[in-house]
Amino acid sequence: MSARVLVTLKVYPVDIEVDLDDLAKRIAEGLPKEYKLLDYKKEPIAFGLNALMTLISIPEETVGGTEDLEERVKRVDGVSEVEVLFVRRVS
Repeated sequence: MSARVLVTLKVYPVDIEVDLDDLAKRIAEGLPKEYKLLDYKKEPIAFGLNALMTLISIPEETVGGTEDLEERVKRVDGVSEVEVLFVRRVS
């Protein structure tokens, strides 16, 4: 079994009206089968706006590192920005 990489992404919604549970579901559905959304939680930002903290597992051999993951998440309707917070290898 090959090693995996765990990526913690902070996903900013386009506005306060975005349902973050639904957004997490749409992010998971938009990922290829070898990527897995393992967990997510809401993190308050300011003035009622919350970000979505996601933990996503990707194959270690993914070409371009986290770039493909970031682009896929950015394309999900309701996502404004994506920030990579942590990247760590697990076996």
